[in-house]
Amino acid sequence: MRVEGEPILAVLGAINEDLVVSGAPLPHAGETVTGGAFAQHHGGKGGNQAVAARRVVDLQYIRIYHRSGDPWTGVWMLGAVGDDQFGAAALEALQREDVRTGHVLVTSDAPTGVALIAVGPDAENQISVAPGANLALTPEHVVASLETLQPHLLLASLEVPQETVQAAVGWSRDRGVTVIVNPAPFQPWVQELLPIATYVTPNEGEFAELGGIAPGMTVIETLGARGARIHSDAGVEDVPTIAVEAIDTTGAGDCFNGVLAAGLVRNLPLRDAVRQAALAAALSVRVRGAREGMPNLDDLDDALG
Repeated sequence: MRVEGEPILAVLGAINEDLVVSGAPLPHAGETVTGGAFAQHHGGKGGNQAVAARRVVDLQYIRIYHRSGDPWTGVWMLGAVGDDQFGAAALEALQREDVRTGHVLVTSDAPTGVALIAVGPDAENQISVAPGANLALTPEHVVASLETLQPHLLLASLEVPQETVQAAVGWSRDRGVTVIVNPAPFQPWVQELLPIATYVTPNEGEFAELGGIAPGMTVIETLGARGARIHSDAGVEDVPTIAVEAIDTTGAGDCFNGVLAAGLVRNLPLRDAVRQAALAAALSVRVRGAREGMPNLDDLDDALG
């Protein structure tokens, strides 16, 4: 399946279609708001994170492991879509980004997941998700995929079933695989994963929900426009980012996680990987859509320079 030594990143999470209304004020409970512009995008935390990771992988680094002309097999999506038009389009979008989809479950038992997103004039957003096929992703399917891929790193978010995430994280722990748990959307059962995750990546609200840092944990707290903060036994370290004019913050957290995973699977030091991830997240909010603004490696190099 892979060339000896090749780094494999497995991304476990949701694949959705995003239906977006942007530009109108965000509604309050019971309120109807008119105005704004409609757009349709490919999304889901898992799909977004896989795309973010794939875009920042150095092509020269990839060629170390491949014969000339071979595609890199390094970012694999572990998720589920419905056997419908949205599902086919979602898979095609991932494949165009060179994300490998051979282990994505296609089911006729549920439709592809859909997210309804409202983006206000200040770039803040409200999101409601109908998970659909994402809930059909079973532990058996994911563990069998991990057995085949033998990844070096697993990045997992919480839009798929609890037992599936737990099985994947447990499999990785037992085999010494690095695990990043993105506790989003926050679920109380994530507490069971904290002792066996290598890194946990909450935003500020999720960090408060975690209820503290246990000894031995490394938590990378995302701080939006202020960058990120690394909490570990060594103390607390702030990692700033650049200031940008935010147009749409949808997907910024996914961008951070994907780029962080790409850096760590390439053996970057933690602070360097966090710095790249915070920078990528900042760049991503300058464009509407969860994936449209996610940078590639040249964009990161230009910003760092």
